[in-house]
Amino acid sequence: MKHSYMKSMVVACLATLSFIGFNATATAATNYKVVKGDSLWKLGKRYSVTIDDIKKLNNRQEDMIYIGETLAIPSKTKVLAAETTEPSTAAPANTAKPEAKPEAKPAEQETPAVSISANEKDLLARLVEAEAKGESYEGKVGVATVVLNRVDSPKFPDTVTGVIKQVVGKAYAFSPVQNGSINKPASEDSKKAVEQALTRKDRLDDSIYFYNPKTATDNWIRSRAVIKTIDHHVFAK
Repeated sequence: MKHSYMKSMVVACLATLSFIGFNATATAATNYKVVKGDSLWKLGKRYSVTIDDIKKLNNRQEDMIYIGETLAIPSKTKVLAAETTEPSTAAPANTAKPEAKPEAKPAEQETPAVSISANEKDLLARLVEAEAKGESYEGKVGVATVVLNRVDSPKFPDTVTGVIKQVVGKAYAFSPVQNGSINKPASEDSKKAVEQALTRKDRLDDSIYFYNPKTATDNWIRSRAVIKTIDHHVFAK
């Protein structure tokens, strides 16, 4: 009886070791109290998560957050369990081993430095299309970069939507919002330009303005320090 019991215990242990040989993912959350100047976009950037992740964890649909409220911020920690190994079998004597082939490395993809919601990506891409239609790809990236630089600047609203729909005086800050051309769908180039701008590799020295010197009627904008000219647009700060 004792011998049979020991065999059962060994089988159970082996089954348990085989089960924990897989990787598991545990999801944890950090409680954060909202302070003045916070936004979902800034919190996503700080904790390296998406706006949609934060909204889903807190069961909300809107992007607005309020000073003093407590949000759960998701943080994913990958737990690597112990792996079982099987004894290797020695190769027969005088038998040549086949030459190992080098493993192909997967293509690396650029990871965005910041994350914004799908709706804001679409809105930004439509603004880029309206402002830089006919411009080069670099020019489109420049327009998207200016919007993201404004989000980071204390002089402007702290969300992509807020920056694009900002009202200055009696008009919108961006003419495509004023005349409705922002409602037209974005091209694939404009969508890719937004993704490129989100990597934040070239911030155009934190430029927060762009204008066409041939059509600009505001002399004040011409007084700003010029950083770079791309196609028909001057980028300034």
